[in-house]
Amino acid sequence: MIPVEEYKKIIGAIPILCVDLVLRDRAGRYLLVKRENEPLRGEWWVVGGRVLKGERAEAAARRKLEEEIGLTVPRLELLGLYEDFFDRNSLGIETLYHTVSIVFGGTLDDVSGIRLDAQHKEWKLAEQLPERLRIQAFRGIDP
Repeated sequence: MIPVEEYKKIIGAIPILCVDLVLRDRAGRYLLVKRENEPLRGEWWVVGGRVLKGERAEAAARRKLEEEIGLTVPRLELLGLYEDFFDRNSLGIETLYHTVSIVFGGTLDDVSGIRLDAQHKEWKLAEQLPERLRIQAFRGIDP
């Protein structure tokens, strides 16, 4: 875990590398979680988060799956990149919060075992991804 004061300096100076997971059930619906933290607090989003130093991107994706929803996915596919800029962050400091996410996709065989962490208050299966992600992450591709 990065000490808070150090992380404040980091997010004020450089983009943060993240992973996001576009997960579908067998019917093709997307798993979305409602965020409790900034950025995007109160919005429906995909599972994901920061990559740790020394951690490979796919390992980070698998870690976030386990931490955030308590599940594993046998096969992950690299889908592309998603980049965003936020005026809010989890630390509440005034700075542009720039994230670059490596996006993986996967299929969930069974959603009955989902266990949400403290960062999310509920989950749902949706026909579409959030517009903010869909437009920027999959320009020209219909996932």
